[in-house]
Amino acid sequence: MASHFTLLHTDSKTAARVGRLTTAHGVVETPAFMPVGTQATVKAMTPSELRELGAQVILGNTYHLVVRPGLDVIQKAGGLHRFMGWNGPILTDSGGFQVFSLAKLRRITPDGVEFQSHVDGATLFLGPREAMAAQEAFGSDIAMAFDECAPWPCDRESACRSMELTIQWAARCRELVRTSCQLAANEDGKTGKTSVPLRQLLFGIVQGGVYAELRERCARELVAMDFDGYAIGGVSVGEPEPEMLKQVDATVPHLPADRPRYVMGVGMTPQMLEMIARGVDMFDCVLPTRSARMGRVYTMRGAYAIKNAENRADFGPLEQGCTCYACQNFTRAYARHLFWCNEILGHRLLTWHNLHVYLELMRRVRAAIAAGTFKEFKREFVARYTEKMENDDTD
Repeated sequence: MASHFTLLHTDSKTAARVGRLTTAHGVVETPAFMPVGTQATVKAMTPSELRELGAQVILGNTYHLVVRPGLDVIQKAGGLHRFMGWNGPILTDSGGFQVFSLAKLRRITPDGVEFQSHVDGATLFLGPREAMAAQEAFGSDIAMAFDECAPWPCDRESACRSMELTIQWAARCRELVRTSCQLAANEDGKTGKTSVPLRQLLFGIVQGGVYAELRERCARELVAMDFDGYAIGGVSVGEPEPEMLKQVDATVPHLPADRPRYVMGVGMTPQMLEMIARGVDMFDCVLPTRSARMGRVYTMRGAYAIKNAENRADFGPLEQGCTCYACQNFTRAYARHLFWCNEILGHRLLTWHNLHVYLELMRRVRAAIAAGTFKEFKREFVARYTEKMENDDTD
């Protein structure tokens, strides 16, 4: 079993599991949701507030951090943890998602991707070597291999080309990390060091679009490279939910049980529960923070818009029974007022609450798996969540 990941519980009725992922900056209990801090900040939240919420690990993005503030600034600051004031684990995406999201501003080559910066139009090249070097300089706890995230829809020929390039780049990333580790070990030998700190973990990313045979091939080839964990990429890029779940179903059986499994960019809480039931351990998504800034409130029963008229004089909390700071101290009426007046505090309060809901859900999921009641927990949660919430006074 991999020394950095330990399975603690496996559900007897589903493939759900509870694990412990050990990193250089702390332990992550899985299943886990990672708040997204693309540009070295989880929008509207301070690191101390994230710790208070129980966030275990946050996500940064290599492409965006290389563009701004620049790799040199983060290196001078002493790494990404010191730069942003977060002393817990950090996972950094390699920039592969931007191959999809910035398709109009990039050109793919066998060696990597040439981007035209979305900020000032300057040329930026990212490939396996550049992505690995940047993430090593960041000092993130988990680095992602550089990949090509294909769009949806995508014909089989294009998906196959994308998958093959992802495999080639993954092999380069793995070799670069092995070489770096060997050089570090040799240096330790010269200096007489007897203890080596936990190294940066490297996850491979499975691609292949909606084609099961491509995903199986990609997964098998990545597993042969022996990564520390495996991500399922190319999901939540516009495809219907049934297709999303099919891609997970086509991938998970080919991944080793003793490594963490991470679905990138998902999502909706019922979707995460469906994927946890399939054996997925880690998630990230901008949804709870981005939606908060748009006035969207997530609860354990569903979601609603804070600016709706029925909240104008509703002096109950954002969600009945919620223990977060926003719900314990403020009302829906006040939050609605803040949004109508375009006050920043409204964004902060909804962000605080939404992140609490996502992180609290993961805590409840871990407890349900350990207790052997996850299947029932999932069924009841999804049934409640799909109810139409026209009047939230009944929460």
